[in-house]
Amino acid sequence: MAHVRLFRHYIHLPFVILGLIDFVVLGFALGLSVFFRFFGDLQFFLANLAYVLPSVVAYALINLLIMVALGVHQSRLEEGMSGMMLRTIMGLIIAIPLCGFAYFLNSDWFWYLGTFNVLSSSAVFGFFLLGIARMLFFAMVGKDTFKRRVLVLGAGRRARQLLEDLESPFNRKGFVLKGFVPIPDEPIELDDKHLIKLTGTMRDYILRHPVREIVIAVDDRRKGLPMDDLLECKMEGIGIIDGASFYERESRKVALEMITRGWLVFSDGFTVSSVYGVGKRSLDIFAASVLLLVSLPFMLLTAIAIKLEDGWKAPVIYSQERVGLNNKLFRVHKFRSMITDAEKNGAQWASKNDARVTKVGAVIRKVRIDELPQIFNVLNGTMAFVGPRPERPVFVEQLSEKIPFYSERHRVKPGLTGWAQLCFAYAESEEDTREKLRYDLYYIKNQSLLLDLLVIIQTVEVVLFKKGSQ
Repeated sequence: MAHVRLFRHYIHLPFVILGLIDFVVLGFALGLSVFFRFFGDLQFFLANLAYVLPSVVAYALINLLIMVALGVHQSRLEEGMSGMMLRTIMGLIIAIPLCGFAYFLNSDWFWYLGTFNVLSSSAVFGFFLLGIARMLFFAMVGKDTFKRRVLVLGAGRRARQLLEDLESPFNRKGFVLKGFVPIPDEPIELDDKHLIKLTGTMRDYILRHPVREIVIAVDDRRKGLPMDDLLECKMEGIGIIDGASFYERESRKVALEMITRGWLVFSDGFTVSSVYGVGKRSLDIFAASVLLLVSLPFMLLTAIAIKLEDGWKAPVIYSQERVGLNNKLFRVHKFRSMITDAEKNGAQWASKNDARVTKVGAVIRKVRIDELPQIFNVLNGTMAFVGPRPERPVFVEQLSEKIPFYSERHRVKPGLTGWAQLCFAYAESEEDTREKLRYDLYYIKNQSLLLDLLVIIQTVEVVLFKKGSQ
């Protein structure tokens, strides 16, 4: 796929086209809003178009710059259409006060002629029009147009792990895998159909094929890498990335088998500012308060249903000790979904079709109503709205000994919902917990208010479609 060079920088041509489409659509959205607010007559509007155009261009440019800064267009590859439109909403909202600031620089802008409605209606028009334009664009250009062509250096254990995991239908791939290049003295663990036998250098191959990125997935770098060849590729504008980082980016989880403490130390992420801390706590309180108001009738009905099934003396709330931030213990609250003596023989994993679950419990577990009392844990600060799910001390002790980096999930507050809950089903074994840890580490490494908002919005899907519930 062709690239365009702007300001000494190569930009993927489809992104340029999509940016231009967004610019036109955003300008049209403001024009539409101005037309309905101030004109109402098409001929009168067209006769005065020269007076409106500066406002149209300024509005479209401000919004487009914000969307570029938020990575709206690139997010289509990694987060899908829903993630792209979520970022678009944020961009349109952020643009409103910035356009207001621009008004003070030039009071001739049409969007502030005595009303605030022009900007707000333009944002609404823009959101729906952008959604339509983008769906048409992606339908015409094809699903592989925005994907990077990737070459993997290595054909051993790490390369096989990449192939197995990233070929899973559950992973959204933003790349097209061209093949694997074996290196000398490394055992080959891949079929010949995946291998590329170079007759020259990697640079020679790349000049003949549209590869945009090389992934380093060798088992032992101490045996040496073709650094001169990699440097030549780098100078040709080809991206070079290590296998663990590539895996993280493409699968939205951290590869436990491929990372070391050194990788965690030197990789990007794990940076949390005081501003983020205040913003996250504010989001926690706001989201928990809204959820409490919405769910209060369901909570009352659940309490009555539990009493009717098990008797009026039966407890409604089940409290249990869990491990929280920095390994501090706290008590988590849930609606009781199991029989009262469910753990008379000791702690054990919850499982599918668990015989200990009551009839009411089976219903409230499927729609996650049993977790609603944890709203009060969020409000009192022992939990966050978004974060890794809290685990029991006895299981934490066992899992920390068996699973590498398991204790790192306690670097943040546990959450009412989380990234792992969206991406993986209910954990009912040690191996399931290992898989969920991959997602938890991804969240901890990349936590941001945007990711929190994305998790909260997508949690609605979990509740409505029972995804991951048990």
